[in-house]
Amino acid sequence: MWSLILQTIGWAACIVYATIPAFWLLIHRHVDYWRSLPRSPYRVLLPLWIAMWIALGLITARWRTLSFYSTAWTWIPAAFFFATGFWIYKNSTREFSGTQFGGVHELQPEQHEQRLVTSGIRSQVRHPVYLAHLCEMLAWSIGTGLAVCYGLTAFGVITGAIMIRLEDAELEQRFGQQYRDDRRRVPAVIPSLRI
Repeated sequence: MWSLILQTIGWAACIVYATIPAFWLLIHRHVDYWRSLPRSPYRVLLPLWIAMWIALGLITARWRTLSFYSTAWTWIPAAFFFATGFWIYKNSTREFSGTQFGGVHELQPEQHEQRLVTSGIRSQVRHPVYLAHLCEMLAWSIGTGLAVCYGLTAFGVITGAIMIRLEDAELEQRFGQQYRDDRRRVPAVIPSLRI
């Protein structure tokens, strides 16, 4: 019973996490269009994101119980990834406001102060929130052992890599040399082990 509940929650969580890069791809590929709208673009973007959840849920539903393994001890390493992800989320929001975190500064640049945050956790990794998402997806994949969670994680990594390239280009356009210097110095997602 508990195993099935955890598998269902893991599958649903991985669907949401796996669609985050696709949601941001919608924004970065058409940022000028979204900026030109007279009303908040989130009135369109959020329903589109929910539609992605539904579509991905329908596509993956037939495999949602197929597992590579089923054992309780895998929740031990999963707990490490959950904790790491939450720690990264917490540290990611210290220098960011809620509107920055939600991309409002990006979509409405004329209405918000534009500043590049390079302190705190962002001095170690440029896109810590995406690293936190990856940790959470890995936690659900490892804990549940579900093939669909591993597949959704792989999908999230591939679309995330594309999205990060687009986001880097947009940030370079907004912040110029300051961002190019930061990009040269700080890794995108996986922190450097150099001291």
